[in-house]
Amino acid sequence: MKKLLGLDFTHFKGDLFGGITAGIVALPLALAFGLQSGLGAAAGLYGAIFISFFAALFGGTNTQISGPTAPMTAVSMVVIAGIVAANEGDLSRALPAILMVFLLAGLIQIGLGFLKVGQYIRYIPYPVVSGFMTGIGVIIIITQLLPMLGYYAKEDQKYVDEFLPQAEEVLLDRILREEAAEEILVLEDFKETVRRAGDIQEADISLEAKTLAGNNAAGVIGSLKVLGRALSKINLVDLILGLLTILIIYGFKRITTVVPSTLVALLVVSIGAFLLLPEYRTIGTIPSGFPIPELSIFANFSFGAVVPYFFTAASLAALGAIDSLLTSVVADNMTKTKHNPNRELVGQGIGNSIAALFGGIPGAGATIRTVVNINSGGKTKLSGMTAGVLLLVVLLSLGPLASMIPAAVLAGILVTVGIGVMDYKGLRHIGQWPRSEVLVMLLVLFLTVFVGLIEAVVVGLILSSILFMKTIADVVDHRTRTAPLIEFSREIPWQDEGDIVRRVGERVYIKHLDGPLFFGFASRFQEMIKALPKIEVVIIRMDKVPFVDQSGLYAMEDAIMDLQALGITVVFTDLHGQPRDMFERFNIYGKLVSKEFFFDDFKSCATWLENFLKQDHRFANIT
Repeated sequence: MKKLLGLDFTHFKGDLFGGITAGIVALPLALAFGLQSGLGAAAGLYGAIFISFFAALFGGTNTQISGPTAPMTAVSMVVIAGIVAANEGDLSRALPAILMVFLLAGLIQIGLGFLKVGQYIRYIPYPVVSGFMTGIGVIIIITQLLPMLGYYAKEDQKYVDEFLPQAEEVLLDRILREEAAEEILVLEDFKETVRRAGDIQEADISLEAKTLAGNNAAGVIGSLKVLGRALSKINLVDLILGLLTILIIYGFKRITTVVPSTLVALLVVSIGAFLLLPEYRTIGTIPSGFPIPELSIFANFSFGAVVPYFFTAASLAALGAIDSLLTSVVADNMTKTKHNPNRELVGQGIGNSIAALFGGIPGAGATIRTVVNINSGGKTKLSGMTAGVLLLVVLLSLGPLASMIPAAVLAGILVTVGIGVMDYKGLRHIGQWPRSEVLVMLLVLFLTVFVGLIEAVVVGLILSSILFMKTIADVVDHRTRTAPLIEFSREIPWQDEGDIVRRVGERVYIKHLDGPLFFGFASRFQEMIKALPKIEVVIIRMDKVPFVDQSGLYAMEDAIMDLQALGITVVFTDLHGQPRDMFERFNIYGKLVSKEFFFDDFKSCATWLENFLKQDHRFANIT
């Protein structure tokens, strides 16, 4: 049977092998990304299972393998840290809001697909993508330095002790806020405040101090703050395990690429640690059995808790869309096929939404896994679904064994991911880029690492747009010519203007417009008009104007009125297409400027011009 339930089984063998291979590659990355996110390795595995299966089933790229990726995990890490901090460091309290944000991001992606936004993703400037991807790589590397060194701020007692005074303040502030919410914070009930404060135990203060210490050492800036302490307290076991992992990942590739080097490193170092080391830090417990839906998303749902993160969810959705569709383009180039971008967004949104319901972190199309799938024979959606099923089998049968993986091993894997995700092509050619694009790339890189991923993308897009508009305005300005006809011999006349330059005087100006008349050029256009000396006629040639926006139209309208106020006759030639529609719609054609002053071509305009000038005795000798 070639097809069943809409699925193509023609290439079943290739899809099976491709999916299994891609799933094997995805396993260590899923665990590592889950641990990096802050929700635990299991959350990464859950995300990989559901996103891979459902994004493949409903998506628009047949060979795409989806799951947690470096950019999506980096953004998710920021979201998780922010919501946890807002919930006094209690992950269990923050989890419903976290998963609701992830669910919302998935739903937004579905909406983007139905709104057919997919085809516009390709317009994102390369410097923004380059700076963002390199910044993601830097974030991953820096945030994994502490686990690689075996340093955990919560376990550094001297560091924790520095936060004891702040911990007391936080606990007292929490009591006051709780009483304010209970509406008992009044003068006569101040005894209740004192009583609650007296109930605070040393253990409570110590626990809060550990939470504050952990939060202060989180992220890029936090990691750099405590890096000196980490270097003075290196855990040699963790450092050796991490370095050995990195060495195997890069070294094994030189031997063969048939078996994923990341999986080899994971197995070899984990088994070695289990057999040879008496104790080491593991990734934590991975629950066995089928994932259970996190119904607390709805049971404890608070709309107010999610609203502040709506923009973050939208940004997460947009990032996932970009990440996925860029991978889809890679898949198209390899398979000589054409993906459906809007359907791909719907599939990714469904995958992320279902993953969120089961406690998984969000993801997107993964380039490396997709390439592995294609090279291993994957051709249809069955390959991505197979990868998801394989990861589910691993979860159901090998969960307890996966729990014994050393945390330093996943840190080593993530360091190689951070190194690999950087845009070396863009960095290598930075000397050949225009300065404006280098500025955008470096600014996005800096903002991504030290400010925020969302802010970096938004600022990058805005700055790129401004610089692009300036570039186009400069091009149009360079092409646009304003000159007296008698001096036109110094310029290159348009072919159809013939020898009219010789036969008329200095009282007529031709304005050649070459390119779109838009807001970036509108102010310059007005400046050029105001700079004209005393003249009789201005001829505005619109032959090469393909587009006029509202700003350009208003600039033209103001220029016409200024010229007419000076008694200057304004004439247009070759007005056509969208510019003509705009002129008619806004009453420039036929009202502000009479229809008799609009000519289909310059030849008819030249005939009119000679007749018009002969009516003035100063031009009576024109022949």
